Amino acid sequence: MIGSVDQELLWLAAGVLAVLVGASVVGAILARHVTSDAPRATVTNLNDRIRAWWVMCAVFAIALLTRGIGSVLLFALISFLALREFITLTPTRHGDHRALLWVFFVVMPIQYWLVWSDWYGLFAIFIPVFVFLLVPTRNAIAGETEHFLERTATIQWALMICVYCVSYAPALLTLEFGSDENEGTKLLLFLVIVVQSSDVAQYIWGKLFGRRQIAPTVSRNKTWEGFVGGVLTAILLGTALWWITPFTPWQAALMSTVIALMGFGGGLTMSAIKRDRGVKDFGALIAGHGGVLDRIDSLCFAAPVFFHLTRYFFAA
Repeated sequence: MIGSVDQELLWLAAGVLAVLVGASVVGAILARHVTSDAPRATVTNLNDRIRAWWVMCAVFAIALLTRGIGSVLLFALISFLALREFITLTPTRHGDHRALLWVFFVVMPIQYWLVWSDWYGLFAIFIPVFVFLLVPTRNAIAGETEHFLERTATIQWALMICVYCVSYAPALLTLEFGSDENEGTKLLLFLVIVVQSSDVAQYIWGKLFGRRQIAPTVSRNKTWEGFVGGVLTAILLGTALWWITPFTPWQAALMSTVIALMGFGGGLTMSAIKRDRGVKDFGALIAGHGGVLDRIDSLCFAAPVFFHLTRYFFAA
């Protein structure tokens, strides 16, 4: 699905590398000069995030260089880890274990095989139709009726967020745009860069200028100042990257707006789930970021919307 690396991908890789190097230098300078406790804790968290970004970017680059199958396998692994984090925080009973066994080791591999096979007609409905009906049936056969609706809905929600929605990211590699065989790769990079830059920019703008909280009971760190600054930053960056997409500059700006807004919705929704579960993070696998699901919460909401808009309006 992915051909040889072209000049645009090389320029994009060089830009990402420059940003990481610049961030590392700034982080090292701040760590040397900031001495008071509260700002120092913020700088330490920032440097942890930067080091984690080096690792994540390296893994992502290796996956892309493996010509498609690596990207599908990477996102399948991400889905597996995110699903495990989600299920770990939710109450389950013995009767759910058979359904979860199917979810982890049958449903998820099938979904990603359908993505790899470019079987759009089936991967788009496999989980929201067939598995949606399979899960409650399997739970009912187990015979445990206590909190049946809550337990079943939790598994369905986990599948939709952690597997179905995430699988739309590598599905971008299956889209065709004329003769450019690397267009899907560039679209995947465009999505990841815009949605993650929005997250990072909202964090930075919020730390610098955040005053008015959006939903204090959900997330005290999400402010209107951070939201506006982060979304505008993502739009500017996405517009500047129009040359790696099939979009014109104004179309890239609109797509970036959709990505940033959906990403914000994903982050806020997943924060509400964490508050409901009484935890700060979904996990602790990624230093400075929390768990895998903490890092991809915005991508979960942005990926399917971006895929369908791109496929409907731009794909060949």
